[in-house]
Amino acid sequence: MEDIHTKIKALRLQKELTLKELSEVTGLSLSFLSQIERGASSLSITSLKKLADALDVSMIHFFEEEKIEQNFLLRANEQKDFKMNGAEQTYRRLAGTFHDRKLEPLKVTLPPRLKEEHSYSHAGEEFYYVLQGEIIFHLNGVVHHLLEGDTIHFPSELLHTWENPTNAETIILTVTTPLIF
Repeated sequence: MEDIHTKIKALRLQKELTLKELSEVTGLSLSFLSQIERGASSLSITSLKKLADALDVSMIHFFEEEKIEQNFLLRANEQKDFKMNGAEQTYRRLAGTFHDRKLEPLKVTLPPRLKEEHSYSHAGEEFYYVLQGEIIFHLNGVVHHLLEGDTIHFPSELLHTWENPTNAETIILTVTTPLIF
């Protein structure tokens, strides 16, 4: 994942875009894009999505190996935990790999007292199942407090954010569209 910044720069150059042009298309500042391409700045999922859309690739492009091999089965020992730059939560990708995959299943571990400060929205839909602990979702200003075994499913176009209100880890299973990783 350390090479996300090099993939962004390579795609930009391949599409013959200047940093200024990419800035205008994404709404991200010129200086921020420059820092991203040098690997000197963290990148949120929202910013990465804007870049993926502007560069006409799916977000998974930034996380894939060069050649996608078809692999339907993902054994437990092959699953790897990762974090997005600057994020506190830990993700574990649960999907196989094959061309034109649509669903993004992930296991997410939220540390105690995690609270996202900024709501976001995007195309797609999201499903969550609480495996352990509690989670609070804020959807367009409405609070939904989920306990172990509860589920929530909503269109991603709603402004949303989450928090772990407890002093223990919360573990959730999520299935989203479009592909994120």
